[in-house]
Formats: sequence, C-alpha cells, structure tokens
Amino acid sequence: MSAIVASDLDRTLIYSAPALGLAMPDAEAPRLLCVEVYERKPLSYMTETAAGLLAELAGKTTFVPTTTRTREQYGRIHLPGPAPEFAICANGGHLLVRGESDPDWQRTVAERLAAQCAPLDEIRAHLVRTADPAWLLKERVAEDLFAYLVVERPLLPDSWVKDLAGWADERGWTVSLQGRKIYAVPQPLTKSAAVAEVARRTGTSEILAAGDSLLDADLLLAADRGWRPGHGELADAGWHAPHVTALEERGAAAGEEILRAFIRGAVPPGHAG
Repeated sequence: MSAIVASDLDRTLIYSAPALGLAMPDAEAPRLLCVEVYERKPLSYMTETAAGLLAELAGKTTFVPTTTRTREQYGRIHLPGPAPEFAICANGGHLLVRGESDPDWQRTVAERLAAQCAPLDEIRAHLVRTADPAWLLKERVAEDLFAYLVVERPLLPDSWVKDLAGWADERGWTVSLQGRKIYAVPQPLTKSAAVAEVARRTGTSEILAAGDSLLDADLLLAADRGWRPGHGELADAGWHAPHVTALEERGAAAGEEILRAFIRGAVPPGHAG
C-alpha cells in the first residue's frame, strides 16, 4: 500500500497572485495554470510544472487535499490529475468520500466538540464584542464549526491576537492568524484526526504531509515525514520538528519542491515515471 499524501492547499500547493512570489524578471516567470475561479475571476494558480507533478503524484498515491476551506470553497478548486477519493475540509470537520461528506465522521466530530470545548456561539460573541470596527472587515462562521474574522492587517494590534489566543485556549479553542484572516478553531477539530481516519479506512501505515500555517502543525507532527515552505506562519515562527523538512523555497517554487519531495517519498523506486 502506497503512502497517504495529505497536503494543505492554499499557500502550500496553490497560490493567489500576490502569494506566488515571482521574484524573477517577467520574461523568466513560469507559465501558470489557473485552478480556481471566484466571482468569474481567476483566483488561485499553480505553475505548469507543479500541475504536472501533482497529476503524477495523484495517479500513484492516495492524495488527500487537506484544507481549512469550507466544502463550498474547496469545490471551486480544480486540481490536476484524477479526482481524489478522499478530501478533508473545514480543518477536519468534513471528510469527503468521493465528493460527499461522510455522516459517520460528522457525528464523531460533533461528539468531540460538544465534550471538549466551549460552544461556537460563545466564541463568536466574544470575537464580535472585542474586535475594533477600525480594522474589522468581515466576520464569518464556517460550516457551523469555527469562526474567522477578515481584518485590515496593518491596523491589527498584535496584543489583541495574543489576548484572544489566551482567552480561547482556556475554552478549548485555537487561534491562528493567516494573512488577513484570524481563525478561531476548536482544539479537537484537526486535520490530523481526519487524516488518521483516512489511514484507518485505507489500511495505510505511512503518512506524508505538508503545510504552511499553525493550523497545519498537528498534521505535520502526526505524519511520518513532512515539509513546510519557507513562507507562512510556521516559517515566521521558526517552527520545526525532527521529521519535518523546512524548505528554503518560498511561494510557488515551494509548491513545486513539496510535490517533488512527495513523489520521492511516496512512489517506490522503479515506479517513478
């Protein structure tokens, strides 16, 4: 049985235009493939090289997209290669099996959240009450599982995020700042738990993983081998683990290198194409 390859998507394998990190002269920039359209406009990209690597990987392993996106947001992405049998959305809240959310997993998640952390309504009310309209742009709830704010990042006080993190931790929640979004996520709602369920169902013992944010840390720690790009929350925090390779590449170049590492790690010698 080949390894499970569980990868975060945004700023790990796919990139918005500002996140691509195209530092080379325009004439030397790689060709890009648009993999997501939002409101009739292109939104997310891979390099054509990365697209080819992902198609190769997905054809030879159990590739599991593993994202904090809602199911609707994930549905806008069209990745190269065969459609994944499994995908993880809402930071582990939904396990998609051939595109449909698994009801048994939904029940398991609901039971864990009810037993281990404060209710979403309490967290959401605190966010709205304490956020400053000077920097708050939007307030949202995702899949009735977690909450997030969209903020004007330059105006956001670091102290507010730290205070929120301490308050949330006492109630069994985790706070993560990613770009313009501040996430408040129940601690039992993890990508690693959902990936472990995929491993149980497939009988696979080896897990390879990649991610760039604090919400990916549990996934990387639970994997047998992992990779993180040279950008993102984990890189900014100097986060590391013995079995996780910290890449120097940033932006879309990191996405390519992660896919090369996945192929080297997951495809047995003699099967590489």
